[in-house]
Amino acid sequence: MQTGAVTTTRPWVLHVDLDQFIAAVEVLRRPELAGRQVVVGGRGDPTERGVVATASYEARELGVGSGMPLRTAARKAPDAVFLPHDREAYEAASAEVMAVLRGLRHPGARVQVLGWDEAFVGATTEDPEALAREIQGEVLRHTDLRCTVGIGDSTVRAKNATVFGKPGGTFRLTRENWLTVMGPRPTRDLWGVGPRVSARLAAHDILTVDQLAHADREVLVQEFGPRMGPWYLQLGRGEGASEVDDTPWVARGHSREQTFQRDLEEPEQVRAAVQELVAAVLDDVAAEGRPVVRVTLKVRYAPFLTRSYGRTIPATDDRATVTAVALTLAGRVDPDRRVRLVGVHLEMTMPDGAREGTTPTRSAW
Repeated sequence: MQTGAVTTTRPWVLHVDLDQFIAAVEVLRRPELAGRQVVVGGRGDPTERGVVATASYEARELGVGSGMPLRTAARKAPDAVFLPHDREAYEAASAEVMAVLRGLRHPGARVQVLGWDEAFVGATTEDPEALAREIQGEVLRHTDLRCTVGIGDSTVRAKNATVFGKPGGTFRLTRENWLTVMGPRPTRDLWGVGPRVSARLAAHDILTVDQLAHADREVLVQEFGPRMGPWYLQLGRGEGASEVDDTPWVARGHSREQTFQRDLEEPEQVRAAVQELVAAVLDDVAAEGRPVVRVTLKVRYAPFLTRSYGRTIPATDDRATVTAVALTLAGRVDPDRRVRLVGVHLEMTMPDGAREGTTPTRSAW
């Protein structure tokens, strides 16, 4: 926990982030794995194609990280236990945690779910660290899962504060200490700034958070546009929403993808894979009761080049129409290149007043 923090009764944003969530869920199901190097991803076979969904801290110490090919993870951590990705188990564990957060006894607490393993909690209190410890205790007592809590006077600061509390601690970032703590750090360390944006900022000699916070607004607008330019300036200053939005989360779309153990070499193989995936995603969409407005096809060519092809369509819930559009997009796949992964994303209309979100991609094994 950060020391020297002054407490006043005021609104706070707390970012609750479950520690090594997927790996922790697997260890709960297999207690004998506690303290072991655990890697979760694909079908749990590091000799097959697939990527790491998450790794235990013990495996991370050896350089294993999310998105890494399983074969690479096996070379870095040869003694690790590899387990298949079990979406249903993680969804169930996440639902238990979110129920705990929504059941907090603190008056006026609001919960905004960000994903399986994280949420914002908004509350007015004179001691946010005490509330953070209460949250950690309640989550542990009800679910046996541990979490880190970042504390801030905005969602941006709370989210970034979590990094300094990992694992299992708390940390506070506010307007007063934002640049002291974050200023010297590279822009890539900011929530919402990935490697591509960081590289574009670097082209303007904006390398650190402090430099971004004091950047020329017009330079950012010219580089990123009138909406995103000012947004990146806000990120550099740690500014963001000061209240938690507990409007019900609604998925913008559904996706499924499949990595093939043998590359697809014929267009008909690709078409068959697309047709199968579309059928599965349409089942997910049907449960939402909202029409499809955009179809996107994701293709990963061997060895590792990814391309996306999309088309916006008039709102429809007709399966044949959506399937036909997806197959038309499949016709854009390069017939002279081998395909190692195919994914389909269907975007739907949004209900009035809903807060937009995304859903984790489902692996179609």
